[in-house]
Amino acid sequence: MPESVKRFLITTADERSWRTDCPVLFLGEWCRLYDRREVWQQLDARIVPYHWDDREQLYRDYLYLREQYEILLGDLSEALNRFHGVQHSLRYWRILVGPWLGYFIQMLFDRWTMIQRAICDYEINGTVLLDLPTGKVIPNGKADFEKHCFRDLWNHHIYGRILDGWTTVPYKRITLNESDFTPALKTTLARSLKQLVRRVSVNGLNALSGALSRRTDMFVITSCLSLKEDFRLQLAIGQFPLRWESPPLPEIAADLQLRKQFRMNATDHTGFDSCVRSLISEQIPTLYLEGYKTLQRIVEQLPWPRCPQAIFTSNSFSNDDVFKAWAAARVEAGVSLVIGQHGGHYGTGRWSYNEEHELAIADRYLTWGWTNGSPKHYPVGMLNVTARVPGVWNPRGGILLVTTVHPRYSYWLFSIMVAGQTAHYLSDQFRFVAALPLELREQLLIRLFAADYGWSQAARWQDRYPSVRLDPGTSPMEPLIRQSRIYVATYNATTFLESLGRNIPTIMFWNTKHSELRPSAKPYFEKLRQVGIFHGSPESAAAKIDEIWDNVESWWNQREIQEARLYFCNSFARVSECQVQALKEALTTVRSGRKA
Repeated sequence: MPESVKRFLITTADERSWRTDCPVLFLGEWCRLYDRREVWQQLDARIVPYHWDDREQLYRDYLYLREQYEILLGDLSEALNRFHGVQHSLRYWRILVGPWLGYFIQMLFDRWTMIQRAICDYEINGTVLLDLPTGKVIPNGKADFEKHCFRDLWNHHIYGRILDGWTTVPYKRITLNESDFTPALKTTLARSLKQLVRRVSVNGLNALSGALSRRTDMFVITSCLSLKEDFRLQLAIGQFPLRWESPPLPEIAADLQLRKQFRMNATDHTGFDSCVRSLISEQIPTLYLEGYKTLQRIVEQLPWPRCPQAIFTSNSFSNDDVFKAWAAARVEAGVSLVIGQHGGHYGTGRWSYNEEHELAIADRYLTWGWTNGSPKHYPVGMLNVTARVPGVWNPRGGILLVTTVHPRYSYWLFSIMVAGQTAHYLSDQFRFVAALPLELREQLLIRLFAADYGWSQAARWQDRYPSVRLDPGTSPMEPLIRQSRIYVATYNATTFLESLGRNIPTIMFWNTKHSELRPSAKPYFEKLRQVGIFHGSPESAAAKIDEIWDNVESWWNQREIQEARLYFCNSFARVSECQVQALKEALTTVRSGRKA
């Protein structure tokens, strides 16, 4: 039954939409900024329990949303073909629009579900909607969308659209000033100058590469290889080594009148199905609608190879809309698309939208050693680590604790902490430091995550441990590793794969309830656990460091430690002596897949 006290609903951390003179209901942990706790701690407040704290429900919802994505992608592809007067394949639109669509569906479902939970479990007597011109919250492209979706104002708008269109919660509108969502003139001019300089340099680089390339050259862009290895690869496949870059995107304004002519059918649907179809039509980035013809003109003017033997990238398939539009057209013409793994979690996490999307659009997928039985999987080893550059560390150095945070609002789904669960992750880091002997705390350097997302990482650490040393996360990692005796990894991502692959002493710990492992990967992590590398609690990790501290080098070089490391790395962090040869074979033997 709903709580009997009537409460005012607060959806985000934007305090312009708050009330402090009555009982309130925070929609989630994202509303309560650490550096504003003196305000929200004084309120008569409740917080809606987060629906995805039930991780099995999260996984079931992920499977449901995966099915919904395929349905919506098909419908959106048909709508875009009609609107633009084209006849592109589903695979074309999957490459171009799929990354945005998948993220948006998953984010919107989370926002929708939390609103429904609040209405079901509490008596809500009102809320405030900050009145934003719709055109100000429509992204330009995929990269711009990622800037929007982490911000309170964009999320407030999405919550407001759900409340206004699909609930009966009473609300009051507050109109914001233009300055609330328009950058200052100085900032705009500085950004314009920076874009001009980049456009000139990129155009010059592309023109030079275009003059030296052949129309059938293999196209290699953002490969994750070092510049030297990238050039060695291109020489090995028989072409002059070139560097390509996508030109900066123009900013395309939303045309709300034009958008009225573009609508996915929502009238035959109810609930979330109605909401998602309506808001896809409202929120689809301008480059895919108003700016699609402009995007095509940019693509047509590129000096990139017209009929490449194949296309190879490890990064450009997600946020680079120019590359995606160009590659989608080439793939539709029969060119093979090869995608390289560009980080951790791939092959080890229980679920990942990005991994599934990349595999779906690729003709061949290059892994760091693993395979899950897909004929597209092709193990080549780590692309960003070469056997010719050994890992260097200091046997008398300190402890390097590498941490992360995730956005306060959920974004694309993979098996790692979501939204407010980051607060539990930070608590685990504090527990680790608390478990270290005082003399080892003095040897500790904590590397923060460069993007803070409103978590106030530094302030939390300084309040808890005023004397602890902090690195802001913006300095290069390599010098920090060279000064360290032991590397401590705290989340399932790239960091520990690189340290293990380079044979740097590593201790790992994280909450496996918030970072579920794939069944096929569990035996490898179990092997690391058995020898004391991987730990299920921060206290266990701290105890191990205390145990080995006086002779880390001797511990790390034990036969059983190295056997476990190599057993793990062979599948997930393989460092190959023949990396270029493996890549050459992968690129020259690929055949184009389906055209759908």
